[in-house]
Amino acid sequence: MFLAHNEMFAAAGWNVVPFSMKHDKNVASDWEKYFVDEIELGSDDHFVERLGKSFKAIYSREAQKKISRLLSEVKPDVAHGHNIYHHISPAILSTLGKKGIPTLLTLHDLKLACPAYRMITHDGICERCKGGGLYNAALNRCMHGSTPLSIWVTMEAYLHRFLRSYEKYVDRFIVPSRFYISKFEEWGWARDRFVYIPNFVNGDEIRPEFRPGDVFVYFGRLSGEKGLETFIRASVSAGVKIQIIGTGPEESNLKSLASQLGARVEFPGYVSGEPLFDRLRAARAIVLPSEWYENAPISLLEAYAAGKPVIGASIGGIPELITEERGRTFEAFSAESLSEVLADFQKMPDGELEQLGRSARSYVLAVHSRQSYLDKCQSVYGTLL
Repeated sequence: MFLAHNEMFAAAGWNVVPFSMKHDKNVASDWEKYFVDEIELGSDDHFVERLGKSFKAIYSREAQKKISRLLSEVKPDVAHGHNIYHHISPAILSTLGKKGIPTLLTLHDLKLACPAYRMITHDGICERCKGGGLYNAALNRCMHGSTPLSIWVTMEAYLHRFLRSYEKYVDRFIVPSRFYISKFEEWGWARDRFVYIPNFVNGDEIRPEFRPGDVFVYFGRLSGEKGLETFIRASVSAGVKIQIIGTGPEESNLKSLASQLGARVEFPGYVSGEPLFDRLRAARAIVLPSEWYENAPISLLEAYAAGKPVIGASIGGIPELITEERGRTFEAFSAESLSEVLADFQKMPDGELEQLGRSARSYVLAVHSRQSYLDKCQSVYGTLL
C-alpha cells in the first residue's frame, strides 16, 4: 500500500518523498541517503548490541535526526505514514509535529490500542488491555508467544502512551474499515480523530473471469489466525475441492490435518502475479475463514476484481465488504457454518454464481478504485492544509 500510494500521488502530480528503512530489496530512491539503517536482531549479536537495537526500535534517535535533515531540504506540505513502528519508530511523529507539518497515519492494524497489533493471543481474540492494562501483552506473551518480544512491545506501548506520541502529533488517522474505527472508539479514542478511506485495488488491470470453476480457493499467509483448519474441516464435511495458496508457519500442520482427514486439498505454495490470478479466475469462490479482527483485506478486493464472489468469516471488517449480491458470510470459528455455505455454493447454478461475480467486480471498480482513494485522501489533506 505504501508503494502503491506513493506511485498514485506521483502520477497525480505530487512531489512524493519517501522516508523508509534501508534494505537491499528496496525500490531505488534518490532519497535513500536519509533512510534509517536496517535493524536485524540476529542471534549472533552480543547482548549489549541487541539491547541497543531494541531501544532504537522503541524510540529511534537516528530516525529523528535523519528525518530532520530531510525536512530541512524538502519542506513538505503534508506527511502520511504507513507502518512506522519499530524500524522507524513513532519518535519521528514529534519531529514532524514540532516542525508544524500536518501528519496522517494509516492504521493497517490495531497497534494504536494493542501492543501486539492484532488483539489475539494464545487463547484467541483478546481485549485484556482495554482500559489501560497494557501489561497483559507481556503476561500473556501476545507477541509470537515470546516473553522477550512481548515485554519489548509492552515497553514500547507504555513509552509512547506516556509521551502521547500519537495523541499529540498525528492530526488524522486514516482507517480502511469502519469496524476498526468502532474498535478504537471502544478503547477510548475520539471518533473525530479518524477518517474512513477504503483500501483500493487497480481493478482495471485485473482481467476477470466470471465463469465459475469447481474449486474453492484461499490465498494468503498460512498462520493460525487465518482459520485454515476450520476451512479444511468444513471442506471435508461439504465434500468440496479446495486450494490453500501461500506459505507460513502452519503449513506442515495444515498438510498433516488434510492428510489425516482425507481432504481434497492442494497446496500450491507461494504464487504471485498472473499465475495467482489465473488460479483465482479458475475458482468457484474465494474463501476468507479468518479467526481474528481483520481490517479490510485487499485479498478480498482482488478476488472481486477477478470476478469471483467471496465467502468470508463474520468477524472484523470482513462483513462490511460482503453482501448477498457478491458473496456470503458464515459464523467465524464454525466449520459447520462454513460447510453449509460451501455446500450451497457447490450446488448453486453457474449462472447465479456468475452474476455474483459480476456484481462483485462492479462494486470494487466503483467503491475501491484508485481515483476514489486519491480523491478522499486529497480531501483530507485539504482540511489540514
